[in-house]
Amino acid sequence: QVQLVESGGGLVQAGGSLRLSCAASGGTFTSYNMGWFRQAPGKEREFVAIISRSGITKYADSVKGRITISRDNYKNTVYLQMNSLKPEDTAVYYCAAGLSVSLRTAPNQYDYWGQGTQVTVSS
Repeated sequence: QVQLVESGGGLVQAGGSLRLSCAASGGTFTSYNMGWFRQAPGKEREFVAIISRSGITKYADSVKGRITISRDNYKNTVYLQMNSLKPEDTAVYYCAAGLSVSLRTAPNQYDYWGQGTQVTVSS
């Protein structure tokens, strides 16, 4: 069983930055595509960013240019650097791992999830 633990969430002002981390254990980290998703109250969980085993990345249009996903295979950790944050970025952010051959953006296409970390952006 793969365990994912997010950290780094918090309260920031609009325009500020935040770096989320996701530490993985219990599996072979390099075998997984890793993703970040978020869920705001009353909304469905949505794709934010993903990174493949080989480092290929994809971003949601709403965050492209402001958010960067990266992974450190030696530390079994994936990161989400968020800049120029907006109030609409407020959500619980979840780290996910999947074994899909291709990079996928749907939450139900990922196999393992972290507990989530709250990100709140004030205006």
